[in-house]
Amino acid sequence: MSKSEHLANVMVQCFIEAVEKGLDVVPVVADSTSTSKIKPFEEKFPQRLVNVGIAEQVMVGTAAGLALGGKIAVTCNAAPFLISRANEQVKVDVCYNNTNVKLFGLNAGASYGPLASTHHSTDDISVMRGFGNIEIYAPSCPIECRQIIEYALQKEGPVYVRMDGKALPELHDDSYTFAPGNVDRLVDGSDVALVAMGSTVHEAVAAAEQLAKQKISARVINLSSIRPLNNAALASQLEGVKQVLTVEEHNINGGAGSVVAEVMAEFGVPARLTRLGIADGQYAPAGDRPYTRKCLGIDSESIAQSVVSLINQ
Repeated sequence: MSKSEHLANVMVQCFIEAVEKGLDVVPVVADSTSTSKIKPFEEKFPQRLVNVGIAEQVMVGTAAGLALGGKIAVTCNAAPFLISRANEQVKVDVCYNNTNVKLFGLNAGASYGPLASTHHSTDDISVMRGFGNIEIYAPSCPIECRQIIEYALQKEGPVYVRMDGKALPELHDDSYTFAPGNVDRLVDGSDVALVAMGSTVHEAVAAAEQLAKQKISARVINLSSIRPLNNAALASQLEGVKQVLTVEEHNINGGAGSVVAEVMAEFGVPARLTRLGIADGQYAPAGDRPYTRKCLGIDSESIAQSVVSLINQ
């Protein structure tokens, strides 16, 4: 396994390199200097960091104002507070006004574990998909994260990047090239398709390896570009299997499960869909990541068991 790296560290390094290349990047935090791991940037460019205190709505409004003044404004704080507490500002100041703000939702999903539902962000994709003109990405590993951020900083207009809160190993080698809308097929397989988002892609890859030992061939698709998305390409990637399972540390409504369901329905993909994640009307349990994912049925062993059960039916 390759060396793991925290995606927030990747983010900060991208900001530093962008400023050194001449991009007018200004991070805005809401007393979230520790969460965002922004200290290396602050040490290099102390006049560029804006800390508004524990005031998420002010953070987003300030970022929108900076963007209107010609800056590339980036917000860096915990996803649950960005999405919930600053919802109206994200909707109006950033999306409706189409300002050049990049929103980084840190420690998304159930990254905060034992802190429970107040600190879990398991509806952020569904919320952001409801805002019509913002691009949405969920990187699965450091290389992909770096390329998504480099793209986002160059892209004019609103972007939301869902960031996991744990160190992740690489899933791609140096030849990988991210492109908005592309469908990233990590593992080939002919019996079942596993479509995962963010850090749960690692669980899907591990599940495919376990299934291979049982002579079950599973393909793995990394859904990192949620908007834009090449729907026809995704439908094509789901052809030829009888079972499709989506895997996400997010509610099954509005996230990866909904994206895949919509595409399968619209393109008439002839397969059974099973959505693994946080069930309708439920919250993620409090606990560390292995416990939480086991309870939700989205750890690699549970995914493999679900596949075997579906095939045996």
